[in-house]
Amino acid sequence: MTKPVHVIGGGMAGSEAAWALAQAGVPVVLHEMRPVVATDAHKTDGLAELVCSNSFRSDDKDQNAVGLLHEEMRLAGSLVMAVAALHQVPAGGALAVDRDGFSAEMTRRIAAHPLISIERGEVAGLPPADWDSVIVATGPLTSPALAEAVRGLTGEADLAFFDAIAPIIHRESINMDVAWFQSRYDKVGPGGTGKDYINCPMDKAQYEAFITALNEGDKGDFKEWEKNTPYFDGCLPIEVMAERGPETLRFGPMKPMGLTNAHNPTVKAYAVVQLRQDNALGTLYNMVGFQTKLKYAEQVRVFRTIPGLENAEFARLGGLHRNTFLNSPKVLDGFMRLKADPRLRFAGQITGVEGYVESAAMGIMAGRMAAAERLGRPFRVPPATTAHGALINHITGGHLLTTDGAKSSFQPMNVNFGLFPPPTDYLAKGMKHAEKGVARKRAYTSRALRDFADWLSNGSA
Repeated sequence: MTKPVHVIGGGMAGSEAAWALAQAGVPVVLHEMRPVVATDAHKTDGLAELVCSNSFRSDDKDQNAVGLLHEEMRLAGSLVMAVAALHQVPAGGALAVDRDGFSAEMTRRIAAHPLISIERGEVAGLPPADWDSVIVATGPLTSPALAEAVRGLTGEADLAFFDAIAPIIHRESINMDVAWFQSRYDKVGPGGTGKDYINCPMDKAQYEAFITALNEGDKGDFKEWEKNTPYFDGCLPIEVMAERGPETLRFGPMKPMGLTNAHNPTVKAYAVVQLRQDNALGTLYNMVGFQTKLKYAEQVRVFRTIPGLENAEFARLGGLHRNTFLNSPKVLDGFMRLKADPRLRFAGQITGVEGYVESAAMGIMAGRMAAAERLGRPFRVPPATTAHGALINHITGGHLLTTDGAKSSFQPMNVNFGLFPPPTDYLAKGMKHAEKGVARKRAYTSRALRDFADWLSNGSA
């Protein structure tokens, strides 16, 4: 009998790690502390519960690094991608899912796998010594006891940042005499129609009043130990963006480009608030980019000043939770194992990747690495020309440390083409500037998919 690998954490990374191990024939014990121990962000005890957004972002595998990562995950047998396809909701060019259906199906499939057993309860502190292979996929909400134990092993103080959650609104409470359905530039994405977002327009005066209300709104107070925690730039609270300048939001989540007001086509909106379908029934909509630290009463007051949301009823208000991550380039080896204790392998957001998809992808890689190790097989890391390889390279050595090895220069990162080696030989004579950009992205993605397919067929595990 093959000895089991223990996976701590039943989020996106832990679920994928457990699935990859089991699919390779290795038994798994998946430890999830909920519902025995609750977190500040989760609402259920389901595996792979989505707490920040229901979107996996762009599904364009030809022009977008996230879409490319989606496609590589599908090729690698990702459970997350398979279940997402079953519980997809319209979202323009993005891949978004029904939260409850997605988590329920992930839980059902993992619980039904004959090689996976789920144990509920906290792993407090370091895992027992007889657990000789452990994947720590506890994500941004690692329990204090385990975080402290890891800190003791590495000598590193955990870096931390705040991750903000956007409000969700009941569809029937949105005033469609003001708002309208349209995807930006009418883009038709997977399962979409080109009319997958609800858009709420603002003129200049309304926008300026909204910015003032954000800046003056009553914000949540931080605990003493949270006060110096930085934000992750990819998920800034809406009011923090507003503080950076009055026009910041108009060039961010509230940009009006690619949208035409169906009620008044001749008047260009000064700014637009978009809402994305959040469940399969289409009864709930998520305020895109509206992560917030405003107090609950202030959220209701300020967000109801948005045209079309005057009578909005909120299914969930926004909030904040504190994320922690390792100084991975310093403390992890090339196979995501803790140098101070190689039986511990890390995956997901705790390693310094950001986003659901990136976390799940690193779970796949950690599971394949642990499976190869348990089965006595060699493992070759995907090349850095692939999305998976680029992320692994970022967290295990692709980021420059400061001269004293301090972690101040290492920050969480979404997958992006800046992590890949630049492509060559993609330009043709007479190309215009826009054409060069398209060709460059296609060069990244076509090379990545070719190299990833080669990796899968030539000893990936």
